[in-house]
Order: sequence, then structure tokens, then C-alpha cells
Amino acid sequence: MKISVVRATELGPEELARWRALQAADPALGSPFLSPEFTLAVARVRPTARVAVLEDGAEVVGFFPYEVRRRVIGVPIGFGISDCQGLVHAKGLDWDPLALLRACNLPVWEFDHLMGDQAPFVPYHRERAGSPIMDISKGYEEYIADRMREGDVVRQANRKQRGMVRDLGEERFVWDDRGGGAFDALRAWKSAQYQRTQQYDRFNTPWIREVIDDLMTSDAPGCRAFVSTVYTGSRPVAAHLGLRSESVLAYWFPSYDPELHKYSAGILLCLRMAEAGAADGIGHIDLGKSKALYKDRLRNDELPVAEGRVGRSWSVTSARRAQDALARSVKSGKLGEALRGGRTGKLLRTVKSRLAGR
Repeated sequence: MKISVVRATELGPEELARWRALQAADPALGSPFLSPEFTLAVARVRPTARVAVLEDGAEVVGFFPYEVRRRVIGVPIGFGISDCQGLVHAKGLDWDPLALLRACNLPVWEFDHLMGDQAPFVPYHRERAGSPIMDISKGYEEYIADRMREGDVVRQANRKQRGMVRDLGEERFVWDDRGGGAFDALRAWKSAQYQRTQQYDRFNTPWIREVIDDLMTSDAPGCRAFVSTVYTGSRPVAAHLGLRSESVLAYWFPSYDPELHKYSAGILLCLRMAEAGAADGIGHIDLGKSKALYKDRLRNDELPVAEGRVGRSWSVTSARRAQDALARSVKSGKLGEALRGGRTGKLLRTVKSRLAGR
């Protein structure tokens, strides 16, 4: 197998068409994060974005998009905002991950939302999880019937929706909201949430905002970003910036007005998106692997995802393992007492910040 590496922006029309054809041939590769449009949007603002092109004879059989960070660390394209990662390939293709890294001149490649069923990468998984999905491939009515058999999430959402209408006015839902007000509200709510939860603000990260802006102006069926909004009258109460392909909606940046939390408008928004999405060709909504009670209540299936690393260099891989161990200690609070206050407190905050933005 021949593997060549190019800048993403150097891919020609035939290669991009082949990439899309490989995606279309395998429903498992249907995520918008795996599309060439997502890679191109990132590559336009991330100079170290690359694509490894795999060829078997005269045929292109795979595309492996990635970035190089800190000069030696390979990560999936759009690392930090990509919820589906992997190699886009022809069905039945086998590959050697170490040979792939060698061709890319990468000592290590790290992942956190890798498709869990790409067999050549399985030995390099450190942790596996299920990414909950709302499977609406059989239609919204079937999805709702299933959720009503399994719990009370739909009944509670309907009850709170009636209370919201009674208190605030008629509900209105917009599936593809082109007005700027909803996005501005979403961004303000989300930035405030990031601050409350001590996470770095993705909307204030220049390259992320540029990628979002790019994808919001895209009309490509395989990957475009758009806002869905629940209103009461003219007031937005919940909004979601999602990324969609023809059949998959990635639950990307959701938020709601915190002053109206008692109405559970976020769950109502998910149900409205499922109804509209099912009518617009969406087969499932990928809610993302993070833990949340509302995801457990809305899910009716899951997709396996993994985090870990492929290491070709012992020294670099060992250093990254040590950094991961430090990250886990910081997140678990085990270093809190030792590093709290004064200069050590400042060190702790610096470590947290660097680990969050790596």
C-alpha cells in the first residue's frame, strides 16, 4: 500500500469526489466530522493540517486527516471540536497504524472520539465508551413511542412545555434558523456556561470561531453548520449549533437561557430537532459521549468511541502518558491540596489551562 501526505487544500476534485464516495458507500462513515468539507474548513485556519492518502495500486482506498501540534504530536483534524474521528476507507481495508504514522512522520497520534469499531486501531484504545444517539431512522413517531415505553422524558417535556407557553407565550421552533439573533444568544449563553464550569471558551478561540463561521456559510450536503431554536414569541429560550451530513446530525453546541431552566427547554429542543430531522432525512442525532442524565433519557442506542494513542516513539509516547497521568490527577483533585494557594495555586491553574487547550 502506498501512503502519501499532502496539505488538505492540495486535494484535487477527483480526490475529494473519491472521499465523498467512500463515505457514501459506508453508513458508519456518515458523520459530518469525517467529511472532506470539515477537513478543508479546519485546514484553512490550521496550517499544520494534513491528509494521508492511501492507495492500493491505481485506486485511492483511504483518507486520514490529521493535525500536527507542538511539532511532534499528531491529533485528529479539528481536535477539540471533533466528536467523530478515524480513517475514511474502502470497506474491508486493513492497514498498519504504525506504518501509517511512519508515512506521516508522526511519533505519536492521539485520539479522544475515535470510532470504536475501526479494528486496526483497537489495540491502541485506552478507554472505550458509548456515544448516545437518538435513532430516528424509523421515524419520529416510532422514536417517541419507544421513549414513552422506557420512561417519562416525553411526558415531562410536554408538561413543562405547556407551563412555558402559559407563562411566556406561544412556542415556536425553527429547524434551520438563519437569523443572527439566535446564534448571538447561543454564544452568550454558552460562553457564560464555559466560565461557570471553568472550561476554556471555544467561541473565543479564534481558529474554532473561524471554522464555525466557515461551516455556517457552507451549503455542502455532507457538512454544514446551522442553528435550531425554540422561541416563546420572539424570545429564544434554547438553541443548538449543529453540524450535519445528509443522514447524521452531530449535537455540537447546545445551550439555553439559564433564567428559564425550570422549563427544561434543552430537552424540548432535542425533541423538536428529532421531529424536524426525521422529516429532513436525518437517521440519528449523535449526542456525544459526555455523561449527562438528559442524554441517558433521550438515547435509544449508542455508538462505540475510544480514546488513546498510537505511539511509534517510546520517548514521546512516555512523555504524553506522564502528561495524561498529571491531567487525571488535576481533574480528580488529588493535586489540589498540594498545589493550592500562592505560587503553587497559580501553577495548578496554568496546568489546567494548558491541558484543556492542548
